[in-house]
Amino acid sequence: MDFEIQTGTSYSKSYIFFKRFFDILVSILALIFLSPIFLVVWIIDSLDASNQGPMFYGQVRMGLNGRKFKMYKFRSMVVDADKKLKENEDLYKKYVANNFKLEPQDDPRITKMGRILRETSIDEIPQFINILRGDMSLVGPRPVVEPELVEYDSRKLLSVKPGAMGLWQASGRSMIGYPERANIEMKYIENACITFDFKIIIKNLINIFSRKGAY
Repeated sequence: MDFEIQTGTSYSKSYIFFKRFFDILVSILALIFLSPIFLVVWIIDSLDASNQGPMFYGQVRMGLNGRKFKMYKFRSMVVDADKKLKENEDLYKKYVANNFKLEPQDDPRITKMGRILRETSIDEIPQFINILRGDMSLVGPRPVVEPELVEYDSRKLLSVKPGAMGLWQASGRSMIGYPERANIEMKYIENACITFDFKIIIKNLINIFSRKGAY
């Protein structure tokens, strides 16, 4: 018997149940075992007088059925980074033209500590909070900011819960831009299953430890 998400993607009830159970289990264990990293990041932030600000950064992303939520990361940029980006017209145009990213050497918003957090993917750890809350899944298409929806079949993209790990990251992450990125995410949505999810997790872990496509 199928379970139909509001916007139309149909998966089995057993798959939906297992996916949520696995998300809750992994996110709880991850937050427990990785808690020392939260402490270390907090201490470093507190000692850096040149970079005072909150430890976490929350950016509004698009979730299941178009529901907006704040995706959390360890802050790797200066305070009010989004505001400063939009105030710099040339830099914002470059950001959009480069698939809504900037090369690290071209991005004045990233702090010294932030570069390390990004290169090691440590900045992504707080997303286990989003997973536990149900905003995201461990595996799924990467949650996008609203302007990025134009690159996708938005109805299909928003028919599934976004993920911390996805086929795009497993395939090369920031080295792959649009429209190929959108095609890869659609491939996942069309073929999602338990075995596919586990393959994606393994590939993502390999990329994280090799720092492939991280910036």
